[in-house]
Order: sequence, then C-alpha cells, then structure tokens
Amino acid sequence: MQGKRMIRTQKPYSDKESGMDFSLHTPVMLEQLCNLASTIKPMTLYVDCTIGAGGHAEALLKKYEGLRCIGIDADPDACNRAAERLKPFADRLLIINGYYDEVLSDIRNKRAGYCIPGDFSSCLCNENGESRFSLVLFDLGISMYQLRSSGRGFSFYADEPLDMRLYPYSQCTAGELVNRLSEMELADAIFKFGEERFSRQIAHAIVQKRKKERIRTSSELASIISGAVPVKYRNGRIHPATRTFQALRILVNDELGRLERACIDALNLLSPGAVCAVITFHSLEDRIVKNIFAEEAKNGHFSLEWKKPQSPTLEELRNNPSSRSAKFRAIRANAREEQK
Repeated sequence: MQGKRMIRTQKPYSDKESGMDFSLHTPVMLEQLCNLASTIKPMTLYVDCTIGAGGHAEALLKKYEGLRCIGIDADPDACNRAAERLKPFADRLLIINGYYDEVLSDIRNKRAGYCIPGDFSSCLCNENGESRFSLVLFDLGISMYQLRSSGRGFSFYADEPLDMRLYPYSQCTAGELVNRLSEMELADAIFKFGEERFSRQIAHAIVQKRKKERIRTSSELASIISGAVPVKYRNGRIHPATRTFQALRILVNDELGRLERACIDALNLLSPGAVCAVITFHSLEDRIVKNIFAEEAKNGHFSLEWKKPQSPTLEELRNNPSSRSAKFRAIRANAREEQK
C-alpha cells in the first residue's frame, strides 16, 4: 500500500453529507470493553485498529482524561466520520487511514516515523524503549454504514458496482475476481471464506452468466446466486448470497491474513498488564483469534481473560440485534515477575 494517510480532527466533515447519524450508531460490546479497560493500569495509549464511527474510542476518551488514542481504518470514509465525532478529543487523537496490519507492523519494526507524527511517536515507548500500548482493540467485520451507504457493493440488497474494497486505493475489486477467476477458483474461495455448501453450483452459475456478459453490480450477482441454490434455500433465515458476498469481501481485502499478522504484532506491542481485545462476527475470524491467543498463553507471557468468549448481554441483543453473532476475546500481557 502506498503511503498511509493521517487524518487530524481539524478536517471539516459533515455527517449530513455522509448520511450518518452518530446517535444511531451503537458500538458492539461497549459495556464489556469498558469493564475490561477499568482493569488496565495505567490507561495511557489506546489503539483502535478498526475505529469505524468512533463509538468505542469516544467512550474511552471520555472516561480517561489522560488517554491518547491512535485510530486506524482502511476505509477513508470511516476515518472522516470518526474524526468528526471525536473532535472534542483532537489533542489526544490520531487517525490513520490504512490497513491495521501494515500500521502495526510499521510501529513494531520502528518504521512509524512517516506515519506517526512526533507528538504521538514520543508516547509509543517509555524511556527504556518499552511499548506503552495499554489496550488494542479489533472490532471486525463491516459496519451498517458500509452496507447501506458506501456505494461499494457490500450489500446484496443494493444495486452498486462490485467493488468491496475497504481501502479504495487497492487494485483488486470483487468485480474483477468474479469475472476473472476460473470456476474452480471461485468455488474454492466461496467454500473456504464463506463456508457455503453450494459453492460449486454458485461458481458454475457465475461463469455461465459472465460468458454472455460481464457481471457488474451487487444486485446482479445476488440474483445469479439466488438462482443457483436449491429453491427451498432461497427464502431461508439468511439471504442465499450472504456467504458468497462474505467470501468475496474477505478475499478482496485479505481480511483473514491481515487479522493473523496484526494479532501477532499487537501482542508484541503490549506493555506489561496491557490487553489485546478482539470482537469477531463469524467463525473464520474467531478461529484465528482463538488459536493465536491459546498458543501465546502457553508461553507464560500472556494470560487469557476468559476461558470462553464473552457474548452480548440480553439487553444489548434487544437494543442492537445486529450484535447477536459477536464474540469478544481478550488476552493480557503478564507483568515481568509473572512470566515464566
């Protein structure tokens, strides 16, 4: 990726132009995150790897007056929305438009000079060169805003170009993959990243359709998929295109590879007593986080916060039904004397 972009909160941004009403944005697992943060002392630097609309960051910046926040997001629209929402905390906030795995890698390998300004780079480490990261959060998946208003084809209910890039400066789009990959490659990707049982039938239908004309929009692709699955699955609990769209989005953005790389770097950047927390929304993400955390906990340098992931409370499920599939895992860096 060419050059990460910093966004300081002085940049003007209109939530009316974006169609985003911040009062309607509900950050998932916020109560659990705040409870977790209250166990971390000191809370000096919070890194939000998927800052989105800024809901988690807003709550923590309000609660901890001395806290600084580095917010990262691949989506420039999300960065701008977060910058607008978090304007009251401008002197304690830095937002970086880029992929979180690349930003964390740069920080870990001390290549942060070109993307972290001096007033923030000085708070990354203490006088002994040790990291000051107190809390690192990954809130995975895509937001309702991206589904409804991004115009990039994330939703099978919209008639939009088949893009699906979170970082719009990347080269490969979902449309290019759908129209270029072989039938076998499509089927394998849809099965691997979407866990779709009808991946072969869907891939075949896509290839047959593109022989006649290029597949260009999200609604067109959704129609092809619906026609490819057995009739009894077309009106099920979830839309028949759900898993295929997930698979394409993951493939376009290398979501699973980036998550694995970023988790490892995040753990290596934690100060003693600091925490890395991850909110996942499907089994592929959760499996990666679960395995990395379990492996790292074996060496005595880290401890799992809970044996099993936290789930949304009944109250949260009532107020925010979209949180129903969320799982919250966290791991803590042990203090030096606790390490074996």
